[in-house]
Amino acid sequence: MGGAVSDTGDFGRRLHALRVDAGISQEELAHAAGVSVRALSNLERGRSRGPQRRTVQALAAALGLDAPTATALERSASLGRPRTSSGPTAEPSDGPALRHTLTLPRDLHDFTARGPALARLRALVAHTDPAHPPVAVICGQPGLGKTAFAVHAAHALAPHFPDGQLHLDLRGMAAQPAPPQEALAKLLAALGVAEQMVPRDLEDRAGLFRSLAATRRLLLVLDNAVDESQLRPLLPGTGACLTIVTSRSSLTALEAVHRVELSLLRREEAVELLTRIVGVERVSHEAQATRDLADLCGRLPLALRIAGQRLAARPHESLGKLAAQLDREERRLDTLQAGDLRVRAAFALSYQQLDTPSRLLLRRCALAAGQDVSPETAALLAGIPLRDAGLHLEELCDRGLLQADATAERYRLHDLLKLFAAERSTAEDDPATRDEALDRTARWMLDRATTAALHFDAERHSTPAGDPDPATAPAGRDQARAWLEAERDQWLAALHHAHTVGRYRQVLDAAEAMHWFSDLTQHWQQWTTVFQHGTDAARALGSQHEEATQLNYLAWAQNRCAHNPYAALEAADAALAVARACGDPLQTGWALGYGAGALRRLGRTDEAIARLHSAAACHRDNPSTSGRLAELTTLNALGETLREHGRADQALEHHLYGLEICDQGISGQAPHLLALFHAVTLQHLGNDYAALDRWQEAETPLRKAWDTFEEMDMPGWSGPAQLELGRVLRQLDRLGEARTALAAALHTLTKHHHPLQSEAAAELHALDRAHD
Repeated sequence: MGGAVSDTGDFGRRLHALRVDAGISQEELAHAAGVSVRALSNLERGRSRGPQRRTVQALAAALGLDAPTATALERSASLGRPRTSSGPTAEPSDGPALRHTLTLPRDLHDFTARGPALARLRALVAHTDPAHPPVAVICGQPGLGKTAFAVHAAHALAPHFPDGQLHLDLRGMAAQPAPPQEALAKLLAALGVAEQMVPRDLEDRAGLFRSLAATRRLLLVLDNAVDESQLRPLLPGTGACLTIVTSRSSLTALEAVHRVELSLLRREEAVELLTRIVGVERVSHEAQATRDLADLCGRLPLALRIAGQRLAARPHESLGKLAAQLDREERRLDTLQAGDLRVRAAFALSYQQLDTPSRLLLRRCALAAGQDVSPETAALLAGIPLRDAGLHLEELCDRGLLQADATAERYRLHDLLKLFAAERSTAEDDPATRDEALDRTARWMLDRATTAALHFDAERHSTPAGDPDPATAPAGRDQARAWLEAERDQWLAALHHAHTVGRYRQVLDAAEAMHWFSDLTQHWQQWTTVFQHGTDAARALGSQHEEATQLNYLAWAQNRCAHNPYAALEAADAALAVARACGDPLQTGWALGYGAGALRRLGRTDEAIARLHSAAACHRDNPSTSGRLAELTTLNALGETLREHGRADQALEHHLYGLEICDQGISGQAPHLLALFHAVTLQHLGNDYAALDRWQEAETPLRKAWDTFEEMDMPGWSGPAQLELGRVLRQLDRLGEARTALAAALHTLTKHHHPLQSEAAAELHALDRAHD
């Protein structure tokens, strides 16, 4: 097609005439050329007089212009473009790259890890859809190295973007972030648009930018974005550009983007980063100190880089010295600074962006015990309604200051950020107010923990009362257990607080309520602390009966949970003395039994057997329901001790008698409790049969016992039972089943730090070696 318009140099009028001559609308031409209607309208009206050559070529192709007419159109466009000092118009796509101020910062030669994140960006480049140019949002908590990663990725991907790579700091953490109008002016200038040609209106600037970006392969790094409204005008609409955005906010409202959330480095990656900064020789000489540094820096890239830079600047200083300095929590943030790199300053930037309630909540989350915090705990510590706490917790997650659990409604502070928040609490919160918050939270937590634990009390046949918020209280055993496990650190801290301030009745009630629940979770070593506090509280209240009871619980915990028979024997002997002094036959019998358990672990078997016979006689003379349960427990312990002493035939007699007690039933006892006692007795029977080489008879009771422990979710019990079953299956020459049972036992025992894990590993190794 030819053109009837003269070469006047007026690009807008020329373009308009050519379009009218072709008989097509603005919308049709814009669509065919890959530019926006607004950009095309600006061109025809003369508001944008110097489009780049690729835009002109796209318009000429869409209009079907012949070569002379297309050349004339390009000539008129060139007259509106800015000229360099030597005269010709800058053409980034056909000649040397444009000179501008948005060049990429330098890449770090020691950049480490982030391989999967970079692979995701490479995949975006490889599968770019021109109709939907990809936008990758790099997000995560302060100090993860989001900008460093974005710059590293831009350098790595630069060959795919021959039309240039632009880096623009949007100043998201500044008091006045860059307005989108200002950012667009810089981007347009970098693309060769003369200052006088830049539209004033935000939408016009955005439209012009999109029209220019549509015809180029550009890589844009929009660094440190503050929010979605700042970013939306800066994103290409079509074409082959890749935009990488970094932000301390997760920018959850930004549509159709690819999110790349950076995480903490793995330990080996953290060590590798330190090695690259400090040098292989120093790290090899202090390998353990390097690993300690990685852990003390919380595997946070910023902290690791600061530690590395400090060491690099002091080549004669040992890594162990810095590790020792960082090991002091009160000085850790002071130590983590090198020049203008400071962990505290990085956190402070994000903290200053928060509103007052969110700042308060962050400070109070630092007062919570354990690694994470629930909305209930956060609300109690901050003294705000639960609903408000939930909203602010989510905001803190969006800003990268908290990490939300993947499945539960719980939130975690990074170790270093927790130190920073605690500092702010000390600096900004009145000590009396802070102490009041801790006391309020402790009272509430301990009351709920006590009520939740009572769901497992075998002697209770009604729903426990006393929860501080009945509307949200756990309903039933499953919910109660889930809450007690999730909030373990918090209610243990509450128990310690109550003991410290002298609320002994509350402490004693909580410890007593935990007794039955502790049977289900005997892999928790913290039970020694619970029952020691209970013992101290009973003694402070002057109640000998309760003191003897708590001492017996403590003896059990030292034996079963802490595996400390010396401490167990000491507690049992103290319980025996107190129980006899106050004339309590039940606690006297229990004390004899717990003392026997400790003596057995100490290898003093004859003494243990003698005590167990005395304990059984004591309970046999006690007609109460509690006495029957105690007798059954003692018979099982007596039989086990006899079996280990080479008297399996006598052990079998005691356990068969115990099974008769189970079969007869115990009046007033909950079915689940009787099922547990029945399973324990079956486990002992199976082991008796195994000791007598009656392997066929041993399998069924052991399997039934293991099934019951599994159903009750008692890993501290099911692991040993599965180990014993594996041994029996091996003797029966059912090697495949034996290996499955032993491998599962090893997994359970290792996971819960059970002392039998070494035996399970040895059994599995022996089986594999024999099979080979």
